[in-house]
Amino acid sequence: MRCQKIVSLDEVRILFSCRPAYGHLFPLIPLARAAQRAGHEVVFATGAGFVEKARALGFEAHPSGISIAEAEAEARRRHGDADVPRLLITMFADLVPRATVRDLGALLPRIRPDLVVYEQSDTGAAKAARDAGIPFVAHVIGRSMPPAIQRMAAEEMAWMWEGAAPADLMLGDVAIDLWPDTVRDPVVAALPTVLRQRPAAFDLDVPMPEFGSTKPLVYLTLGTVSFGTTDVLRRAVDGLARLPVNVLVAVGPGDPASLGDVPANVHVAGFVPQAEVLRRAGLVVHHGGTGTVLGALAAGLPQLVLPQGADQFVNADVLAETGAGAKLVGQEITADAVMSAAGRLLDDPSAREVAVRVAAEIADMPAPAAVVERLSALVTGS
Repeated sequence: MRCQKIVSLDEVRILFSCRPAYGHLFPLIPLARAAQRAGHEVVFATGAGFVEKARALGFEAHPSGISIAEAEAEARRRHGDADVPRLLITMFADLVPRATVRDLGALLPRIRPDLVVYEQSDTGAAKAARDAGIPFVAHVIGRSMPPAIQRMAAEEMAWMWEGAAPADLMLGDVAIDLWPDTVRDPVVAALPTVLRQRPAAFDLDVPMPEFGSTKPLVYLTLGTVSFGTTDVLRRAVDGLARLPVNVLVAVGPGDPASLGDVPANVHVAGFVPQAEVLRRAGLVVHHGGTGTVLGALAAGLPQLVLPQGADQFVNADVLAETGAGAKLVGQEITADAVMSAAGRLLDDPSAREVAVRVAAEIADMPAPAAVVERLSALVTGS
């Protein structure tokens, strides 16, 4: 972390910076709330579409940067039908960080934070903080950028680090790591300074659906990005509904009616109180997003992963390799296959036993409040 020291982190202002997406905002909330409870001022900077969402969660918030959708549209305008790595590099090495640097460059002198915590994809916040002489720390929200992609991106990201590249082009030299040892990201583990933090869920203020039977509960979700992949979701519903279970489907920002009529043992909702759902569930069937992976592991639950994009495929591989779950990919995702795989996970205790062991690892990791204390020592050198 290249930054100037500050005198103390007692009652100071911490800026959390993230891209405007649920999977980028929500992972920061446990640490941000812990900082608030410790008496610090917390400010969020995010894309315009999520400013009110951050404010609704109880934080001062300011617009900064562009959305991922805006960046993707511009990348496609520039490169047409280029391959996915080329588009992603343009988005996250050029378009997104430059917009963030522009906006934070104007915002930081006004709000004068003493520390910047940025989610790992929002590297422009690190550049803006470094330019302003403010300490900055990355917050893991998923898997690290694959080495091959990082090598491809290195030249285009050089402008952010001005020839003094850190250990990782997105995570810098200092990161807050949410992954427990069994499923840990080796790239994050190798950074010069790592602050381990227990993945801590928070529940939105929405009701928990009730079921009229005591059959085991299976929780099904494709997260807040892939929720619109209705054909995959429908196949999973059709397979799970054949089992002697209740199925709770969460479509997040999607429309529950998009799935049409569902069997009597299936309930479809928008957002759900996920932490409470996980306390009641016996199995989680999902897309492989990091928040759901870690939440299910913390609850000691087996997982069936149906990856749809990004680092979800790596998460699916890791869960399958460690024995904490199973995966179905692409054309493998049929109603019959989902029914069969879910049935095995419900009946075979081995995946649950692995998940319970990982849950014990998570329970032993430092709580967000402890990380707030470590941030003080980190930036003051004490």
